[in-house]
Amino acid sequence: MADRIPSNVYGTDGVHAETHLRDSGFVMTGHHCHSCYELFYVHRGECRVLINERINDLHTGDFILIPPMMLHYTRYHNGECLRSVILFRREDVPDDILSCMPGGGRFFSEAGVFQVPESSLPEVEQSVARLVAEDGNSDPLSPFLRRSLLHILLLTCSRVCVFHPGTAGEIRTNDQQILRAARYITENYTHPITTEDVAKAVGFSPNYLTRKFRLSAGIGLHEYMVFIRLHHAAQELVTTGDSITEIALRCGFSDSNYFKDSFKKKYGVTPRAYRKMT
Repeated sequence: MADRIPSNVYGTDGVHAETHLRDSGFVMTGHHCHSCYELFYVHRGECRVLINERINDLHTGDFILIPPMMLHYTRYHNGECLRSVILFRREDVPDDILSCMPGGGRFFSEAGVFQVPESSLPEVEQSVARLVAEDGNSDPLSPFLRRSLLHILLLTCSRVCVFHPGTAGEIRTNDQQILRAARYITENYTHPITTEDVAKAVGFSPNYLTRKFRLSAGIGLHEYMVFIRLHHAAQELVTTGDSITEIALRCGFSDSNYFKDSFKKKYGVTPRAYRKMT
C-alpha cells in the first residue's frame, strides 16, 4: 500500500484500498509515483494534489484518477481530511468495464477529476467502504471480491459522477499567481529559467514568490521546476529513441549526471531502467 512501502515508487499485486485521516502535520515522501493506478477519494475535508503542471483542489465527494508512473504530490493544507486510496492494475479492469467509462479506452490514459453529486454520496461512500473493509480480509476469495467491488465502484461512478478528465479541479482565486507561475515553468522548462525569471513573469519578488509557492503548492519553486522537467523527460524516454543525455539537455538539465540522480530519486529507478520497464 502507498503508506506502507518505503519508496518513491509504489505498486500493488492486485486491488487494494485503505482509508486514513490526514491533517497538515502529515508528511509523506514528497512527490512520488506508482507502477499501478491510484484512485484517490475525499470523504471529508479538502486537500491539494499537484500532478504534472496542474494544481487540483479536491473537496468532499471528489475523486482523482492518477495513471501509472505519473509524479504527484498531496498536501493537506486546511484542517483534517478523510481520504481513501485505491490501487489497482490495468489487468484488474476488464475491457467490458472499461468500455462503460467516459471516453472508453482513453479513460485510464490521463489524470482526471470527477465529482460525486450530493444525492449519490451515500451510494458511492458505501462502495468505497466495502472495498476498504474487504482489503483486511485474508480469505482466499478476497482478491476476487476486491476486484468485483472495484468494478461496481467504477460503474457506479460512470453512472452518477460529473467527469473532468485531464483538467484541474477548482483553483482558489488567491492562488492564481501561483498557477501562472506553474504555467510559466511548464512553458519554459526547456530553458535555463531562474526563480527571478518566474517572479518577474508573475509580478512578485523572488523571495515572496518562493514563500508563497511552497505554502500554496506544498513544494519549493526549484523543486517544482525539477518536477516538471522530470515529468517531460520520463515521457520522452518512452516515446523517443533519443539518448538519455539528449533528453536530459532538451528537458532543461545542463548536467546529465544531475539528471540521472534526480530521476532515480523521484522515480526510484534509473532513466535506462525506466525506459525498459515501460
